[in-house]
Amino acid sequence: MEYIVYLALGTNMGNRLSNLKTAVDNLTPQMSVKKRSHIYETPPWGFTDQAAFLNQVVQVETYLKPEALLAHLKRLESALGRVPTFQNGPRLIDIDILFFDDVIIDTPPLVIPHPRLQERAFVLVPLAEIAPDLVHPIFHKTVIELLAGVDQSEIKLVK
Repeated sequence: MEYIVYLALGTNMGNRLSNLKTAVDNLTPQMSVKKRSHIYETPPWGFTDQAAFLNQVVQVETYLKPEALLAHLKRLESALGRVPTFQNGPRLIDIDILFFDDVIIDTPPLVIPHPRLQERAFVLVPLAEIAPDLVHPIFHKTVIELLAGVDQSEIKLVK
C-alpha cells in the first residue's frame, strides 16, 4: 500500500542548498518524491540566536507505515550529518512529517499531523505552494486558511 506524506525539510548549517538537495535525493528508494516546493529562507523559530534557515516541503509516496517512516527519517538525518543539539537549535538537516494521508497519531515519539505546523509560516508557505487545498484533519481548515493566520512577512523565496 502506498501512502501520501508531506515532509518539511530545514537546514541552517553548512551549505544549506546542498543540504536540502542531498536530503531530497536520499529519500529514495523508500519514498518517491511527487512534488517539491521552492526553497525559502526563513528566520529561526524558537531559539532566535542562530543563522537563518532554508526550508522546503515535499510530497512523497511511500510504503512505510508512520513509525517506520519516522525511524527511517531519523536514520537519514544522522547519515547526512545531523548531530543532536537542543530543541529548536541549529541543525544541518531536519526532516519532519507534517501529514501522513489523513491519519491522526498522538503517541510518543510520533505526533501526526505535526503539532505546531499551524503556527509556522516557514512550513505553511512552502506547503501552500504544493498543497493549498489539503485539509488539516484536526482543525478542518485548508493549508491556505491556516496560512492566512500567520505572519509571512519574513519568508523569502530563494529558488
